[in-house]
Amino acid sequence: MLPRNPFGRLGRALSVLALTAAAVLAPVTAQAAQAQAATAASAADSATAAPSRGWNDFSCTPSAAHPRPVVLVHGTLGNSVDNWLGLAPYLVERGYCVFSLDYGQLPGVPLFHGLGPVDASAGQLSAYVDRVLAATGAAKADLVGHSQGGMMPRYYLRFLGGAAKVNALVALAPDNHGTTLSGLTRLLPYFPGAEDLISAATPGLADQIAGSAFLTRLNAGGDTVPGVRYTVIATRYDEVVTPYTSGWLSGPNVTNVLLQDRCALDLSEHLAIGLTDRIAFHEVSNALDPARATPTTCASAF
Repeated sequence: MLPRNPFGRLGRALSVLALTAAAVLAPVTAQAAQAQAATAASAADSATAAPSRGWNDFSCTPSAAHPRPVVLVHGTLGNSVDNWLGLAPYLVERGYCVFSLDYGQLPGVPLFHGLGPVDASAGQLSAYVDRVLAATGAAKADLVGHSQGGMMPRYYLRFLGGAAKVNALVALAPDNHGTTLSGLTRLLPYFPGAEDLISAATPGLADQIAGSAFLTRLNAGGDTVPGVRYTVIATRYDEVVTPYTSGWLSGPNVTNVLLQDRCALDLSEHLAIGLTDRIAFHEVSNALDPARATPTTCASAF
């Protein structure tokens, strides 16, 4: 296995913090974020009005081979297009009806979404899944999420009735039990007012810090709900969700996959696993259609 580069790992983590700081300094408040959630459905509609390389086509009819539409849920600081330029076409080419939404928008912060309160974002997902099911005529959908997009749907499943409408949740590098961001979040108490500033300006970030009130509620009583299949695909080189094992779920109908167990040469970190890694994409395809699954190896990249 190739050696890890701790300086590169730290640099990537610091880059994420820089983006976080930029978002925190945006002229928004928690109250404005809540107000934005009230208009989420219309914002999502406008963002996905035009198909992108075959996905977000609301005239798509699911096939007998793939009877459930797939809803893609982007990560923090992502959006419904950029996060899925690799995976969405990959699934469309394999015969799936594929859709993606924007959620967690903050006023005055374009393109970088997933910053609003996570529970409000789950409400946006609920409305979007209803729209997809109504358009396709399907009884249930499958969800595929990256980062926060792999964790946030669990709130929808547990608290908003999503378990009755979802067959499977496939999560790429999710922060199911929070993140320390390579330990950097532990420094927040040493900067007076920093935690309050993050919570007020970008509550979606505060909700994802290990030990947050949101995550405590989400994970109380178990990780899963009956009737839904869960797959977690993680990478040991994740520099954003740390430790990477915080993404693992426990409970019935759970499969936890470490990418390097499928291909030891795969060096994908937090962004690459969701954006470009066809080995991870193959594992997603297997999770969506386990009856037709084929072994995931390094050759899956081609």
